[in-house]
Amino acid sequence: MYPLLAESIREKVFLDDDEMELCQSFFIPKKLRKKQYLLQEGEVCRYTAFVEKGILRSYHVDKKDQEHIIQFAFEGWWIADSYSFLTNEPSAYNIDALEKAELLLLTQTAQEDLLLQVPKMERYFRILLQKSLIAMQRRVLSSLSYTAEEKYIKLMQSYPDISQRVPQHLIASYLGITPETLSRIRKQIASGK
Repeated sequence: MYPLLAESIREKVFLDDDEMELCQSFFIPKKLRKKQYLLQEGEVCRYTAFVEKGILRSYHVDKKDQEHIIQFAFEGWWIADSYSFLTNEPSAYNIDALEKAELLLLTQTAQEDLLLQVPKMERYFRILLQKSLIAMQRRVLSSLSYTAEEKYIKLMQSYPDISQRVPQHLIASYLGITPETLSRIRKQIASGK
């Protein structure tokens, strides 16, 4: 039914066909238009979302109206404000679609029921949590220790097609640099300097 979700699950745990069918029954399909919100700052995050198609971004807008992109989520990735999702507190983030998107949403109640009925999914979500923690630690280290050029190079190595799908000013926001700095870095790299 949801091939990318099934692939993501089977990469981490083995589910037989009946377990997979039961597992997928807990998800709510949702389509988003480009620029449509999944979550807006101040709302409680009611869903964790698996991206079947498209790209989403999670970001915060500061008091100076400056956007700070926290995460991009491509096909096969999960996205949510975990703090808001788990505590029912208002979110400090916005999540919207950068292109037309197809999502599979999981409520907190549905996730708990899923874990009770398909216990192997505990392992799946634990692995996701571990990978998320590692990614967050690497992102913090990168923002504290790497130059703008090093951050850009690492991003391009990890996600080579990001520059074809995500506008440059959003990549600059994710890296914590200005669009002008990103443009200068790209020119330097292209000229081999």
